[in-house]
Amino acid sequence: MAGYQKLLVLLDLSDDSEQVMITARTQAAYTNAAIVALHVVEFVPVEPMGESLMPTVQIEEELIERSREKLSGLAMRLGLREAKLRVEAGNTKAEILRVADEEGADLIVVGSRERHGLAILVNFTEDTILHGAHCDVLAVRLR
Repeated sequence: MAGYQKLLVLLDLSDDSEQVMITARTQAAYTNAAIVALHVVEFVPVEPMGESLMPTVQIEEELIERSREKLSGLAMRLGLREAKLRVEAGNTKAEILRVADEEGADLIVVGSRERHGLAILVNFTEDTILHGAHCDVLAVRLR
């Protein structure tokens, strides 16, 4: 086995993103794998049928730009200057699977939180990724 060559790292840009990135960086170091860090902006307008589309588009563009800045800052703090950084807009689950195929990722790294009670019944992103991905998935247990 040659090991993983390209890791897709899913980041929600919360405080836990650093833990997920560090785990991915460590895994990538074993085989000198490339890292693609991905954040998906899933913007749902308050009034999708409103009269003015311009403010909605402007808000989405601002969210994407802020996300790019945060993602870039995280990569720089962790010394991942060679990582490819991507911010996409759309349905989170669909975009993750699309980018994984597009990038040819052979490992997806995703943070996973412990669930209790009714939360166990909800279809979380990591569940969708686990069952829909065409490659291995590494779930990083978050604090």
